[in-house]
Amino acid sequence: MIKRRLEELGIILPEVPKPVASYIPAKIQENLLYISGQLPLKDGKLLLTGALKQESDVENGKKAMEQCLINSLAAASSVIDIDQIKGILKLTAFVASTQDFVWQHLVANGASELAFRIFGDAGKHVRSAVGVASLPLNASVELEVIYIL
Repeated sequence: MIKRRLEELGIILPEVPKPVASYIPAKIQENLLYISGQLPLKDGKLLLTGALKQESDVENGKKAMEQCLINSLAAASSVIDIDQIKGILKLTAFVASTQDFVWQHLVANGASELAFRIFGDAGKHVRSAVGVASLPLNASVELEVIYIL
């Protein structure tokens, strides 16, 4: 079902992004699949870098968060058939931003809205959106996901 829905949306899963440090991309524990933080990498390059500074940065941040969710599905596919995923439990969105940027929750919507388009009601999840000073490789966003199996 997930594979078919991705095809309908025109989403092609990339190769699993290689970890940038000492960790694994995904790990199963009981009926949960934990995905390490995913950066907005596409074709080996970051889609967005640096701290977000103003409200006009939200749309680009949302697109980058969408890529993070796509990359999380690629990471999931490294340990299971993604059609085994029943839904999403939690998203944790990290947004590199200046102190006066207060739209992290809107940036995180990029991943949340794509989750709903892919999974329907099973894509409803709990979520945190956190502003941080910086992220690995100067990425603007990073996303952690917990899938339900």
